[in-house]
Amino acid sequence: MTDISRIQLTANAIQCNIEKVIVGKPQTIELLLAALLTQGHVLIEDVPGLGKTMLAKSLAKSLGCSFQRVQFTPDLLPSDITGVNVFNQKSSDFEFRAGPIMAQIVLADEINRAGPRTQSALLEAMEERQVTVDGVTRSIPLPFLVIATQNPIELEGTFPLPEAQLDRFLMRLSIGYPELEDEREVLRRFREVDPLTELKPVVSGEEIVALMAMCRSVYVSPAIETYILGLVRATRENAALSLGASPRGSLALYHTAQALAAIRGRSFVVPDDVQPLVIPTLAHRLILSSQSRLHGKALSAVLREVIEHVPVPVEESWSEPV
Repeated sequence: MTDISRIQLTANAIQCNIEKVIVGKPQTIELLLAALLTQGHVLIEDVPGLGKTMLAKSLAKSLGCSFQRVQFTPDLLPSDITGVNVFNQKSSDFEFRAGPIMAQIVLADEINRAGPRTQSALLEAMEERQVTVDGVTRSIPLPFLVIATQNPIELEGTFPLPEAQLDRFLMRLSIGYPELEDEREVLRRFREVDPLTELKPVVSGEEIVALMAMCRSVYVSPAIETYILGLVRATRENAALSLGASPRGSLALYHTAQALAAIRGRSFVVPDDVQPLVIPTLAHRLILSSQSRLHGKALSAVLREVIEHVPVPVEESWSEPV
């Protein structure tokens, strides 16, 4: 079995397992798996009750990984996330009590309700994949994925993430309301028992770490590289935006396209892998100009225009050289 077949089969198994709980959201699950295999973190911005916690728990159970949920509140301290040293009277020594960030899948619920210091403690651990408490550094076990959520409607008493911290997230996703028949299926599926309680692992965390390395070998042709750079640079030159995407945005689009191509069973990236990732990987890194905000223009609409205007490379230039 080739590396790409292994990635595709594993991703399909995880997606099918999650879909036993999450109904009608295959694209969201696929993007979440792409983020996992890219070793990035995800910000889900949506109203309460759409299954953000259920999605995170379903992923953790499917991977057989440890899971922790942190409810962010204004009084939450950085040590509540990273952990703290506690004096043990029996041993007359301090011992480390790990915080929830030491889990492999961490749900940071309503991240914008905690103060900037606490947000920074979480984001530092996300970036460095380690925590330092009283001068001792401890590595976070892999795979490591933070799924942070925030409610875009109720902003009273919140601390919005600044642009520099938003840029640390690989993707920003939205689950959205289900279609009528999907919601009917939710009612029936949850009528007697919660399917999450019956979910079993379909892959190990160690296997996911191996697949992460394999994704980086997916071929990206010079033409696709030029296409990715053209999309990113177009955000910097767009009059509707006062801040375009940074090189970190270019890398996010590049690596997630590799992972998405592998999930779809290809050893090379095509434009159809890049285009659905433009809004999830770039929108949260951009700032609308004051004129655009005045006219109520949305970032997603600006990025759709960018996708329409940047030339798509010809098919002959996509695949690996013979």
